[in-house]
Amino acid sequence: MAAEKMALAKAINESMRRALEADPKVVVMGEDVGKLGGVFRVTDGLQKDFGEDRVIDTPLAESGIVGTAIGLALRGYRPVVEIQFDGFVFPAYDQIVTQLAKMHARSLGKVKLPVVVRIPYGGGIGAVEHHSESPEALFAHVAGLKIVSPSNASDAYWMMQQAIQSDDPVIFFEPKRRYWDKGEVNTEAIPGPLHKARVVREGTDLTLAAYGPMVKLCQEAAAAAAEEGKNLEVLDLRSVSPLDFDAVRASVEKTRRLVVVHEAPVFFGSGAEIAARITERCFYHLEAPVLRVGGYHAPYPPARLEEEYLPSLDRVLDAVDRALAY
Repeated sequence: MAAEKMALAKAINESMRRALEADPKVVVMGEDVGKLGGVFRVTDGLQKDFGEDRVIDTPLAESGIVGTAIGLALRGYRPVVEIQFDGFVFPAYDQIVTQLAKMHARSLGKVKLPVVVRIPYGGGIGAVEHHSESPEALFAHVAGLKIVSPSNASDAYWMMQQAIQSDDPVIFFEPKRRYWDKGEVNTEAIPGPLHKARVVREGTDLTLAAYGPMVKLCQEAAAAAAEEGKNLEVLDLRSVSPLDFDAVRASVEKTRRLVVVHEAPVFFGSGAEIAARITERCFYHLEAPVLRVGGYHAPYPPARLEEEYLPSLDRVLDAVDRALAY
């Protein structure tokens, strides 16, 4: 089948549709996922085609949604649950970190919980706090969870397939500002490993590492830097936990400089772990300290200040210039 151009949101929809068709044990659950098709229309048409027993509109109770999904998984189902917005996940945080993440180890490997928790995350849509946050580091700190975030339609399609097929719980962070970005999706291709990073632009002078919504910004930064004769490599991490440190190391050993970009606050963010690990592993290769670009350690601001809070092209290029100046 030839590749089809589709938006990232449509790619996730098609991926869930394929999973629902392939396995009767796959169920989709969440607030307004059925008749409405989700607030971002990511689940549009699924309840109509698969029925209310497979695509389930739930009460406004995130803890209940995840708790029910755990019970279903214990009975052999593969639930895919939607948290409507990033900041709404915290009523379910207890269920996720004390039950979903721990059951496999608690049962000495006898119990598997193949649950996917879909979370639209990040800013860029003019929404307020609890609708625009990036809490991935909070989940990456928890052993027993896999944390992934696609940056493009093709990855969104295939990574959702792999997440649903995983016997481990997966937190699937969907970059809501990229929902409408279109890209080629070959639904018959053989995907790469779920947690493998990918070089999306080759370079020699510095590595920009990002995931989810910031990959496109880093590509734009690399294109802008090229006009000034700077040759930047862009690495799409794709997975936050586990994180492909080998790919980061290989890139840094070539470019000798690294800037990590994410929307989440820099303070105790995922970029801090990457910076620490790469400093340990690549100390004799680095020609500059690892720099980080991200959100501020402050509550998410009103829409008028959103662009000041989020990483911008200028902030990324400033970090590039500072790294290259060493």
